[in-house]
Amino acid sequence: MSTSQTLGGPSRCGRVLGPSLDKIIKNAAWRKHSVLVSSCKSALDKLETLTDTALTDPNSPLLGLSSSDAEFVLNPILLALGANYAKVAEPALECTFKLFSLGITRGEIDGNVSNSILYKIVESVCKVGGIGEESIELAVLRVLLSAVRCPCVLIRGDCLLHVVRTCYNVYLSGLNGTNQICAKSVLAQITLIVFTRAEEDSMDVSIRTVSVSELLEFTDKNLNEGSSIYHCQNFVSEVMSASEGIPDLKFSQPYTVQKLQNGGSKVWKGEEDEMREEETGSGGVSSKIREDGFIVFKNLCKLSMKFTSTENPDDQILLRGKTLSLELLKVIMHNGGSIWRSNERFLNAIKQYLCLSLLKNSALSVMSIFQLQCSIFMSLLTKFRSGLKAEIGIFFPMLILRVLENVLQPSFLQKMTVLNLLEKIAGDSQIIIDIFVNYDCDVDSPNIFERIVNGLLKTALGPPPGSTTTLSAVQDITFRHESVKCLVGIIKSMGAWMDLQMKVGDSDLPKSFENDTSTESYSAPTIENGTVPDCELHPEMNSELSDAATLEQRRAYKIELQRGVSLFNRKPSKGIEFLIKTKKIGNSPEEVASFLKNNTSGLNETMIGDYLGEREEFALRVMHAYVDSFNFKSMDFGEAIRFFLRGFRLPGEAQKIDRIMEKFAERYCKCNPNSFTSADTAYVLAYSVIMLNTDAHNNMVKDKMTKSDFIRNNRGIDDGKDLPEEYLGALYDQIVKNEIKMNADSSVPQSKQANSLNKLLGLDGIINLVSWKQTEEKPLGANGLLIRQIQEQFKAKSGKSESAYHAVSDIGILRFMVDVCWGPMLAAFSVTLDQSDDRLATTQCLQGFRHAVHVTAVMGMQTQRDAFVTSVAKFTFLHCAADMKQKNVDAVKAIISIAIEDGNHLQEAWEHILTCLSRIEHLQLLGEGAPTDASLLSVPNTETDEKSPKSVGIQSLKKKVTLQNPAVMAVVRGGSYDSAAVGVNSSGLVTQEQVNHFIANLNLLDQIGNFELNHVFSHSQRLNSEAIVAFVKALCKVSISELQSPTDPRVFSLTKLVEIAHYNMNRIRLVWSRMWNVLSDFFVSVGLSENLPVAIFVMDSLRQLAMKFLEREELANYNFQNEFLRPFVIIMQKSSSVEIRELIVRCISQMVLSRVTNVKSGWKSVFMVFTAAAADERKNIVLLAFETMEKIVREYFPHITETEATTFTDCVRCLIKFTNSRFDSDVSLNAIAFLRFCAVKLAEGGLVCADKSSDDGSSISVVNKDDSQGQSFADIDDHGSYWVPLLTGKLLVSYLQIL
Repeated sequence: MSTSQTLGGPSRCGRVLGPSLDKIIKNAAWRKHSVLVSSCKSALDKLETLTDTALTDPNSPLLGLSSSDAEFVLNPILLALGANYAKVAEPALECTFKLFSLGITRGEIDGNVSNSILYKIVESVCKVGGIGEESIELAVLRVLLSAVRCPCVLIRGDCLLHVVRTCYNVYLSGLNGTNQICAKSVLAQITLIVFTRAEEDSMDVSIRTVSVSELLEFTDKNLNEGSSIYHCQNFVSEVMSASEGIPDLKFSQPYTVQKLQNGGSKVWKGEEDEMREEETGSGGVSSKIREDGFIVFKNLCKLSMKFTSTENPDDQILLRGKTLSLELLKVIMHNGGSIWRSNERFLNAIKQYLCLSLLKNSALSVMSIFQLQCSIFMSLLTKFRSGLKAEIGIFFPMLILRVLENVLQPSFLQKMTVLNLLEKIAGDSQIIIDIFVNYDCDVDSPNIFERIVNGLLKTALGPPPGSTTTLSAVQDITFRHESVKCLVGIIKSMGAWMDLQMKVGDSDLPKSFENDTSTESYSAPTIENGTVPDCELHPEMNSELSDAATLEQRRAYKIELQRGVSLFNRKPSKGIEFLIKTKKIGNSPEEVASFLKNNTSGLNETMIGDYLGEREEFALRVMHAYVDSFNFKSMDFGEAIRFFLRGFRLPGEAQKIDRIMEKFAERYCKCNPNSFTSADTAYVLAYSVIMLNTDAHNNMVKDKMTKSDFIRNNRGIDDGKDLPEEYLGALYDQIVKNEIKMNADSSVPQSKQANSLNKLLGLDGIINLVSWKQTEEKPLGANGLLIRQIQEQFKAKSGKSESAYHAVSDIGILRFMVDVCWGPMLAAFSVTLDQSDDRLATTQCLQGFRHAVHVTAVMGMQTQRDAFVTSVAKFTFLHCAADMKQKNVDAVKAIISIAIEDGNHLQEAWEHILTCLSRIEHLQLLGEGAPTDASLLSVPNTETDEKSPKSVGIQSLKKKVTLQNPAVMAVVRGGSYDSAAVGVNSSGLVTQEQVNHFIANLNLLDQIGNFELNHVFSHSQRLNSEAIVAFVKALCKVSISELQSPTDPRVFSLTKLVEIAHYNMNRIRLVWSRMWNVLSDFFVSVGLSENLPVAIFVMDSLRQLAMKFLEREELANYNFQNEFLRPFVIIMQKSSSVEIRELIVRCISQMVLSRVTNVKSGWKSVFMVFTAAAADERKNIVLLAFETMEKIVREYFPHITETEATTFTDCVRCLIKFTNSRFDSDVSLNAIAFLRFCAVKLAEGGLVCADKSSDDGSSISVVNKDDSQGQSFADIDDHGSYWVPLLTGKLLVSYLQIL
C-alpha cells in the first residue's frame, strides 16, 4: 500500500477519496465491517489506475471519471455511511464534504431517480445523523449545507425536502444547544441559497451568509451556550467560503412543470385540507431551480400550519417546528426580490399558502409566533404590497390594529411589537401614502391610516380615568412615549414625501408656494436595508397612477357612504333616504334590497330587520324585493329559512315578524309549488321554527320544547291536515342541533359599535377567529369554516376593479391625510407635552409639532397650521414665566426653528411666533436689569418717577425687595396666552416664592441668545414676496400691542420693523410697495397715538427709514418717494400734538436738505407737509417750515422740477399758503417775493423738466423763449398751465392786500 501522500492515485477524485478510504479501513471493525473494508481496498486499487480524463462523461457523478468508475469508488463511502458506526461514518462524512465543496461531484440529485449513487449518499448522510454523537450531527449539517451550496450539483424535489427535514430534526432534537443553533443556521442558509438562485434562475449567483444573531432575535436565546453564536457563525461561514466549482447552466433551462401532487407530501404528512386546493398557474413553463424554490416555500407554509392534537395539546416540539418554519419564511420574505412580484406563480403562492399560514396562526397567543408574523407582514407590506392589496387589507386590522386599539388590557410584549412595527412603517413615507390611497380612499377597504392614527392617539392618552387596566405605570408611560414617536414618524414621513415630490416636480404647487420653496431641505425617504420601494421595483403590477382629484372623489364618496350607513344604524328609514338622496344607492326597491342583502358597508343586521318589517309603503316594497331575490328551489324548508335569515336579525315586534314571515312563506311556495297545500302552511310552520329556535338556544328558557311538543303544536296546519311526523321530527332535530343565526354572529360578545365597525371593514370572521378563547396551543377546530369564509373574501376582493393598486405623486393627497390625522396628532402631542416632563418625550412632541407645521403650512391648510403653531406658542409659557420648565424653553427653540424653516408659508401664523419673540426679549430685558421701555415711553410725571423703583438685575433682584417693582410683578403674576399685556388681566398678590421661581427661570432663558432672536428677523431677507408681506403685517400687529400696553409699553417690535425695512429695502419695487402699504398704515395709526412719547419714537423711526430710503436714486416719472413720505403728510394734517407736528417739520427739513439731490417725486409730499405747516396754529411751526421753504426756493429751485415739472405747482400752492400767514407779516411778504421769483423763473424759461422725447427718459431740457417756436401746441399748453396757479395766487394776494 502506498503512503498517505499517494493514496488514491493521480486523479483529483483519488486525492480526495484515498485518505478517507484508508482512514475508514483503519477505523473499521474487521469482522463486523469486512464487506466495507474489502470495498474500500478495491476502490483504492481502482483509484491507483485512474487518471482524470480530458473528455468528461456528462452522466458521471464525479468530475474526470466515467459513470461506472465513479459508482465503484463511491460505493465504499455509501457503505461506511450506512454502517451506523461513528468511527467509519466520520471519515466518510469528511470525504463527502470535500467532494461537494471542491466541486468534484456534479449532476442532479432528485428523489424521482432513487437509484442514483449521489441520491443514495445524500439519503445516507441524512440517516447517519441519528447515531447520537454531537460531532456526527455537526458533520451531517456540514455536508448537507455544502451539497446544497455546491454550484455543480442541483439537489431538488423530495431529496431537497429530505435535506431540510434532516436539519429540522437536528434542530428539534439536537444533542446540545450549539448543534441546534447550527441546524437552524444551516436551514436558514439553505433556504437563502435556494431562493437566491430562484430569483436569478441561475446556479451562478452570489449568496449572502446568514447572520446567526439575527436568527435568534425572537427565539432560542436560551440555547446560546456562551460562545455558541460565534461558533455557529464560523461554522456556516467556513462551509460557504469553501465552495468551489463551475456552475452548471443546464439547470436554468426552462421545462414544462406538471402540477404537483401534494407538493412533496411524502416528506411532511398531514397537510391541511385548505392547501390541497387547485394552484393557480401551477402548471406551465418554469425551470428546475425555481420549481425547487416553489416546493420548499409551499412545504414550509404547510409546516407552519401544523397544530397540536387534542390528545397532546402541549406538544412543544411541534411548536418549535412551527416557529422555525415561520423564521425561515421570514428569511425568505426579508430577502425576497422581484420574482415574488413579476412571477404570477410565486405571487399566488404568497396569497394561497403564506397568507393562509398567517391567518391560521393569528389566533395563537405565543409571543414568538406573533413577533414572527409581524416581521413577515412587514416584509410583505414593504416589498409586495402592490400585488397583495386585498390580503394586506385583511391582515393589517387582524394583526396590528386589533392589538393597537386594545388600550385597557393589552399584552405588553405584543403591543410593544406592534408599536415597533408601526415605527418602521412610519419611517417609510411611501408606505404611509400608499396605505391611505389604497385603503382609506377605497370604499370596499378598511380605513387603515385613520385607525392607525386614532389607535396611536388612544395609546398616547392612556387608559381613560376610572377604568381598570392590567398595565403598570411604567408600561403605560412606555406605551405613551412609543405611540407619540410613531405619530411623529408618520407626520415626518408625510413631510419628507411632500418635499421629495416637490423636488421632483411631479405635482402642481398651491398658489402660496408657486414661486418659492421652503428654505429647509428635508431628507428624501429612505427604505430600511437599502431596499427599493415596492412601487419603484414593480411598476408593471396592477397599479394605477391617480391624481388628487380622483382620490378626493373616492374619499368623499366613502365618507358620505359611511355617514349614510351610520345614520341607517340609528334610524334606518332616514339612512335609506340619505343614501338615495346622495345617489349612493338607486331609488328603486330592488336596488335598495340588493344593498341591504349584500351588506358590504357595515349595516347593522338588527336595523336591517327592523327596516324590512316596517309597514310604510316604500319599506314594504323593499322587503318584498328583498325576499323575492332569494331562490329557494329544491331547498329543504329548514335550510331555506336558515338561508333566508342569515343576512339580518328578526325584529322583536310581532307585527314586523308577521309581515316578513308571510312574504317568506309566499316566496318559498312559489319556488317549491308542490311542497305544501298553501302558503298558509309554510307561514305557520315558519313561525313554529322561529319559536323552536328561540326556545332551544336561549339559556333563559328553563323548560325546553320536546319533539312531541313541536309536533303537537303543528297539527292541522296543512289545510286541516297534519304534516308527516317524520318530516316535523327531522326539522326539529335540525333546528335543535344547529342554531339558526346570522353569518355575523360572533362567538364572543361585542359592542354594537364594534359590530358595526367590523362589518364595515369586512372583519367579522377575522375578529371571531382571533378572539377564539383557547389555551396557548389548542387547535382552532370549528374556525376552519371562518378561514374558508375569509379566503372567499380574498377571492371576491381580488376580482373587483377597486382591487387595483393605486400609486400617487400628487401632493394634493396630503390635504386629505392631514384632515384625518391633524386632530389626533394635535391632541397626542399637546397632552404629552403638558403632562410629561421627560425630556425625550417632550422633544419628540416638539419635533412632531415642527413637522406638522411644515406639512400644513406648505399645503396652505390655514386652520390646521395655526392650530399647531398656537399650541407650540402656548407651551412656551412665556405668558407665565414663573411656571416655566426646560420643556417650555425647548418649545421656544421649536418656535424659532419653525420661523426659520417654514417662514415662507406661515402667513397669519407669524403673529404667534413674533409675539413669543417679543415676550422673550421682554423677559431677557428684565433679567439683565436694563431700563424698561416704559421709562422712556411713559408720560413724564415727576411724582411718579420719584416713587417708582429703578430696574434691577438678577443679582439685585435676589437681594432687594422686588415686590414693589411693577414690571417684575406683572410678569411674575402672569396671564393668559391671549392677553395683550402679560399680567394686565390678572389680579392678586405675588409671593416671594413666586418671585424666586421667576428668577430661577430667567436663567433657563439664557439658552436663547440674541443671535437666535435676531436670526429670525435677518432671515426675513430670504422670505418670498408673499411671506415678507405677511411677516410685516404680523410684526405691525405685535408692535401695536406692545406700544398700547397700559402698564409696560415697549418698542422691541417697532425697532425690528425698522430693521426689517432696512434688510428688505433692496427688494423689487412691486414687493417693496406692498410692504410699505402695510408699514405706512402702521406708522400713521401709531403716529396719531395719544401717548406722545410713543408717537415721537415712531416718527423718529419713520425718519430713520426715510433717510435710508432717500439714499436710493429714483428714476423719472416714478411716484414711490411720494408714497413713502405720505405718512408724514397724513400725520401732519391729522395730529393734534404740537410736538409731533414740529417734529415732522424738523424731520422733513433735515431729510430734504441732506438728501436734496436724491429727492424726486418726494417733493410733492414735502410741499404738502409745509402747506399744512403754513396753516398751523403755532407760530414756531410756521416759521420753521418757512425757513426750510426759503432755503429750498433760494438754493435748490432747479431740483424741484428736475424730474417732474408738476411739482412746481405744489411749490406755488405752498408759497400761496404762507402768504396768508397770520403770525408774521415778514413771512407773508417773503412768500410773495418768492412767488414773484417763481414767476420770473417761469417767464425766463428757467423751468427744468423731463424731456418726454428722450428714449431713456433720463435727459432733461430747458424751456426758453428762443426755441418756443419749435414747440408743439401740447407743449405750449403744458407750459401755460404752470402760470395758472401762479396767477391765481397773485390775484388772491392782491385781493387780500385791497381788503
